[in-house]
Amino acid sequence: MPKQKGFSLIELLIVVAIILVIAAIAIPNLMRARMAANDSSAAGSMHAINVAEVAYFGTYENIGFPVTLAPLGGADPCAANTATACLIDQSLAGGAGKSGYSFAAAGSASAGSPNNNRFYATATPLSNLTGTRAYCSTEDMVVRLQPAGNTTLIGGYAPCLALTAMNN
Repeated sequence: MPKQKGFSLIELLIVVAIILVIAAIAIPNLMRARMAANDSSAAGSMHAINVAEVAYFGTYENIGFPVTLAPLGGADPCAANTATACLIDQSLAGGAGKSGYSFAAAGSASAGSPNNNRFYATATPLSNLTGTRAYCSTEDMVVRLQPAGNTTLIGGYAPCLALTAMNN
């Protein structure tokens, strides 16, 4: 009887087991790398929001900082005005989510000010699987962050100021 060519079932099972062991090692590292990339993207988006807020404030001094993120964006083709300043990407201005984070900003007036002379912006992970911390900033343009592992929304202007500034 001639010998058949091919692999035995045992040989195939060993190969599959080796592939599963390699995947079990690689997937957690891949997830950590993805979360680190999302964190970096969120910090960069917070910087973009800061720059846009200050540009809006300088351009529309009679209004001050916008009440939400929406006026900082604008759909293509964008014509700059107080409602659509065309300063940031429309997906970021919508606040819905970018790179596993949701974004928000709120402009307000301090006592005795005729316009919105302060703002705070937040970046919060959509889940514990998309980011490792929440970020915020105010009109001083310093991006602040919660300790690693704290992914809850930063609840306002004063709590934001109490957080540690992000190192460059």
